[in-house]
Amino acid sequence: MSKQIGIISDTHGYLDPRVFEYFKDCDEVWHAGDIGTLGLIQELEKFKPIRAVYGNIDSHDIRYTCPEYHEFELEGVKIIMTHIAGKPGSYNPALRQKILQTRPAILVCGHSHIAKVQRDPKFAPLLYINPGAAGNHGFHKIKTIMRMELDAGKISKLEVVELGNRG
Repeated sequence: MSKQIGIISDTHGYLDPRVFEYFKDCDEVWHAGDIGTLGLIQELEKFKPIRAVYGNIDSHDIRYTCPEYHEFELEGVKIIMTHIAGKPGSYNPALRQKILQTRPAILVCGHSHIAKVQRDPKFAPLLYINPGAAGNHGFHKIKTIMRMELDAGKISKLEVVELGNRG
């Protein structure tokens, strides 16, 4: 049975109410770090099952609750999620080692505040996914999130959702 996934990052303590509308049909929400407050994660947990990693601005209470790297498999797809990954083909050394060991199909990250989806032929079949930034803090102009579907080893219906201007 397929799984609908909502992907969010860099909320920096602000959870746009439209996230609940866009993620209403999702089975899970993945947060790729720079959460901002423990309350934000708790609010998402009340809404949907959540997988999250901490980011560089996150406090000790979030770091205690969320790991730096989250490696898992869902619908036959191996996934690694972390906040600071680097760029496709040029990942930080610890992440590069994890990618070489586990050969995931998806890498989800945040940090850059730039929405980006790119195949990485250097680490095939890796799909690099950064949902951009959904919060109001940072240099991005438009808040973004992503949605996708996982089904029996396949990734489909990947889309970027614009939430509007950064407030």
